[in-house]
This record gives sequence, structure tokens and C-alpha cells, in this order.
Amino acid sequence: MHLQESGEMYLETILILSRKRQAVRAVDVGEYMHFSKPSVSRAIGLLKAGGYVSADEDGHLHLTDAGRQVAEKIYERHNLLTAFLVGIGVDPATAAADACRMEHHISDISFEAMKRHVQGKGTAPSASSSAD
Repeated sequence: MHLQESGEMYLETILILSRKRQAVRAVDVGEYMHFSKPSVSRAIGLLKAGGYVSADEDGHLHLTDAGRQVAEKIYERHNLLTAFLVGIGVDPATAAADACRMEHHISDISFEAMKRHVQGKGTAPSASSSAD
């Protein structure tokens, strides 16, 4: 199942909330994202069907291994992109909002290059600069 941007956002939200509290419920996700109960219920149902989320008998949501992998990837992108934008002079609120949009669309190649740059590891050599 290919996740759309909204699915990635739900997974990221569950990850963020699970780091702040012991139990995450659908109502918590709705409050955090400012979405209606029916919208959250539908999305969580789709994420369960896709194997990204499970719920226990008390209704607490848990990321599956696949869900956690996606959530952590998106969350890492959000944090790095926000820091990068702030670092080049964008105000923090705008940087966070822009990062939230960018995190879902940037390619893995571009993100990894940006990550190396931000972490001070330079860039990978280009094909045209290979040794003789």
C-alpha cells in the first residue's frame, strides 16, 4: 500500500505523541492534528488495513514496524529541513510549516545530500570528478 501525504502525517503524529505519553488514542491524534473524529477514524482504519498501525483492546494505537519506519523517516526529514531553513535565516514558524510540506515530497537522494551537508560531511563526489 502506497501512503499518501496524509497517511505519513498521521504516522508522524502517532510517533510524536507516543514519545510524549504512554498511550496514544485516536482522539489524541485528532486533537493534535485538529481533525474531526470521523476523519481520524477513517484514516486510522486505512493505516490498520495497510499494516502501519495496530490498536490494543483499550483502543491505544501502536505503530507496526512498517509504520514506525515511515514515521521516523518523515520525522527525521521534518527536523532536518526545519533546522536547515532556520539556519539560512527563515523564521522558526515559517521553517516548520515549510518543512512539513517539503518532508513528503523531497527525494531520498536530495534529502541524503542535504543531510550530509547539514552534518558537515560535505558532498559526495560527482561522476564527472572521478579519478583518472
